[in-house]
Amino acid sequence: MEKIQIIDSKKHVGEKVKIGAWVANKRSSGKIAFISLRDGSAFFQGVVVKSQVEEDVFNQAKNLTQESSVWITGTISEDARSKFGYEIHIEDIEVISEAVDYPITPKDHGTEFLMDNRHLWLRSTKQHAIMQVRNEIIRATYEFYNNEGYVKIDPPILTGSAAENTTDLFKTQYFDREAYLSQSGQLYMEAGAMAMGRVFSFGPTFRAEKSKTRRHLIEFWMIEPEMAFMDQDDSLEVQEKYVAYLVQSVLDNCDHALDILERDKELLKKFTELPYPRVSYDEAVEMLQKNDFDVTWGEDFGSPEETFIAEQFDKPVFILNYPKAIKPFYMKRHPERDDVVLCADMIAPEGYGEIIGGSQREDDYETLRQEIIDFGLDVKEYEWYLDLRRYGSVPHSGFGLGLERTVTWISGTDHIREAIPFPRLLNRIYP
Repeated sequence: MEKIQIIDSKKHVGEKVKIGAWVANKRSSGKIAFISLRDGSAFFQGVVVKSQVEEDVFNQAKNLTQESSVWITGTISEDARSKFGYEIHIEDIEVISEAVDYPITPKDHGTEFLMDNRHLWLRSTKQHAIMQVRNEIIRATYEFYNNEGYVKIDPPILTGSAAENTTDLFKTQYFDREAYLSQSGQLYMEAGAMAMGRVFSFGPTFRAEKSKTRRHLIEFWMIEPEMAFMDQDDSLEVQEKYVAYLVQSVLDNCDHALDILERDKELLKKFTELPYPRVSYDEAVEMLQKNDFDVTWGEDFGSPEETFIAEQFDKPVFILNYPKAIKPFYMKRHPERDDVVLCADMIAPEGYGEIIGGSQREDDYETLRQEIIDFGLDVKEYEWYLDLRRYGSVPHSGFGLGLERTVTWISGTDHIREAIPFPRLLNRIYP
């Protein structure tokens, strides 16, 4: 008798197998018991028929408690009524460990309660499906960049240089000097691009912003490609190709998870169609003003503005060339205008907001040095970054994609905290 995982049931129809699992739920009548089982690979139903098993096995099935761990022995059969398509007709049950008073019952619970019990909530069908989507996005990310000839490089998490604004950084003491938790690996990835041509990083980033919304996290993971000899238009093509690749990979490999999440697959398919629409910041402001938004040129957009702009399209949309005054020092100025920079945000449909921010980087030494000064930063801390312009500077561009917000969008989830495996320390302090 073979020991299998639930996900492999389709390979063992008609066979007697043994499965280690947890009891997700159960219901029973006088003659039959239905047990919802999970083993980490999938969920499916176990059926215990009173007339076909020993009396103690049926009594044991009726008395199983939620989240008890068990060894199940039985025969796999097809089940056309379930989305999974298979079930097991149980012949024997061995209780490994009995769970008593499991706190997350089938009744409704509030988000705060569930996040406080995230280590257990992760076991539910919906959370299991979201993690499958997250895992597929991570897998597809490596596949995409490996196929495109990128090299993965890991930037430091503790850094002495800020990519954007030091007021948004978590400060710490690194022996006898100040250091910060990284808000972005971008500056280091630029150094990598000058060595390897095309690179990407995938790691944790931190923003010291108390933003208690369904869109924001204090600690999150970001994918940051950086490309030498690429201008902004080249970068936009990479971005839309990458996002379409992620969506298609989820469609191809997470069909059952999308069913559990009740995600509209036909809608997702639209997001794989390229190119994505593009509007300038100027056009976006005009669009908003015509629709009674109180927006002045030079301001950044908030969630309501981004949602409205996204609603005008049926795909992710790029907003191009924001005002220089509201963007970081490293972005290259527009060649025909001094008031805007060569950058773009990709806004996801359905109100999920910005999933990518990117730009062409300033490649001129003198211009960049002056920007560092004007931004109020210490030039000494950025001498290494200026070296990239001293020694063989080239046009180059890059961007960052937020993993959790992308998972939230593709999975159709309401709250970004459902896209993280655990309520990490910083997100617990200020959820």
